[in-house]
Amino acid sequence: MDLTGKVAIVTGSGQGLGLAYATALAAAGAKVVVNDVDGGAAERAVRAITDAGGAAVAVVAPVGPTSTADLLVRTAVEEFGRLDVLVANAGVIRDRVLWKMTDDDFDVVVGTHLRGTFTTVRAAATRLREQGEGGRIVVVGSPAGQHGNFGQTSYAAAKAGVVAMARTWSLELARAQVTVNVVIPTAITAMTATIPVYKEVAEAYQRGEPLPRVVRREHALGGPEDVAPLVVWLASDRSAGVTGQAIGVGGDKLSLYSYSEELAVTYREGGWSAEAIADAWPSTFAPAGQTSGITLPPLETDALAP
Repeated sequence: MDLTGKVAIVTGSGQGLGLAYATALAAAGAKVVVNDVDGGAAERAVRAITDAGGAAVAVVAPVGPTSTADLLVRTAVEEFGRLDVLVANAGVIRDRVLWKMTDDDFDVVVGTHLRGTFTTVRAAATRLREQGEGGRIVVVGSPAGQHGNFGQTSYAAAKAGVVAMARTWSLELARAQVTVNVVIPTAITAMTATIPVYKEVAEAYQRGEPLPRVVRREHALGGPEDVAPLVVWLASDRSAGVTGQAIGVGGDKLSLYSYSEELAVTYREGGWSAEAIADAWPSTFAPAGQTSGITLPPLETDALAP
């Protein structure tokens, strides 16, 4: 995928998945605006890209405020002359069960993931429409947003909202030939390493050991470098016909998520009473009932051998 001549913004790209996206885009030829709240991480990312022969600059600022979104776009235009790609990746987590989650826990997650995606995409879309040459917007979801996940009220809600916004934006920006898609990544990162069942897997990955097939396939876990190629493709001209999609990637697995749809339908002349709903539920709706939560096969210690 040749991205020569294209300019990309990647938020939250000082480390982890965001860093993998930024370096992969740069390796494909794009000039990159790196963003992170950690100035040291942002500068190290820029240095890694430039040392490899790429072009990058850093913007150290928290994602969420409109001022940051405007600064990111302004930097892309002032430093590199244009904007072609936005990857809205920045995020934080504050995992708590519902009854222990504080207002601040909720607000910081929603403010970064949901509002941050909104403000950065709005600023990028404005610039792309002004340029009149199309563009690519990639936002980042999560399996938690698709299924729900214990202890992640704010995170799951924000990530589900990101997908809903992206599908809406794909309609609104179609005439401007700007595509909008969602990447739903699964990878071994610093966050994954805190999950007890993945402790040994993360340690093995850090040692450079090959990951077992069950990890790469059924658990869809590899490194951030396994996710980045999807972002590069979505940033390229070859994905021009793809928009409004939520695409999962991780390890050896690539998947396409469905949108919410009616799974069972029936009608009753004159409408529905509570009693009629109770009568209809067992036979018509219960068989189509949906589970909540992310379901994965067990990961036994003896399965970790390559």
